[in-house]
Amino acid sequence: MAPKSEYLMSLRAVRQLRRTRVFYTGGALLWAATALWSGWTQPGSRQMWVSLLFLVVFTALFAVTSVWLHRLQAASGRKPTHHAAPRRAMTPAT
Repeated sequence: MAPKSEYLMSLRAVRQLRRTRVFYTGGALLWAATALWSGWTQPGSRQMWVSLLFLVVFTALFAVTSVWLHRLQAASGRKPTHHAAPRRAMTPAT
């Protein structure tokens, strides 16, 4: 059985990864808009290629963060089963 602090750490990690994923999504959208704008105004320029490079970087960071988040959520979903008897007395059904 995992200690309680380990479970809390995984909850904290999930929360931080969700925030990070939102940040990377915003960065990818920003660089996509910048790449489109610079590709429209100056096709083939250095600004366009740099924007595309940053778009690829933020998209890759988003993908890695999503995979980590998926693995953490799958791992924290496996909770031990509680096999103790119920606390209240069972009454027979009539």
